[in-house]
Amino acid sequence: MNMKLPERCPFCGGDIKISEFKCSDCDAIVSGSFKWGGILVSEEQWEFIRLFIRVRGNLKKIGEILDLSYPTVRARLEEVRMALGFPPSECEKDDIISELEMGLIDVEEALRKLEKKGGNKNE
Repeated sequence: MNMKLPERCPFCGGDIKISEFKCSDCDAIVSGSFKWGGILVSEEQWEFIRLFIRVRGNLKKIGEILDLSYPTVRARLEEVRMALGFPPSECEKDDIISELEMGLIDVEEALRKLEKKGGNKNE
């Protein structure tokens, strides 16, 4: 039975270290103290990633499927980005343009946000 690798110790919440690997073919066991080099995301984040790929990154479609507002979907995407090791980001120019294209904000709001970010109206 394959078990999901826990993110933290289920008893005290401490860091998890891998101490043993076993070959499923020959039952050879390698023991030691191994550092986990993989990516740890929650089950909910993993499902979001799968859905994100399935709909080719269309956040509006994700919102429709999950019955979530666009800002909630954006917040979930930001959580996943941070879990994958990317630094937190503020609303960037591309995000503002996407909101405008989807009709979530009007032109005046887009211009206001771009100016606030130091953007140029003529870009």
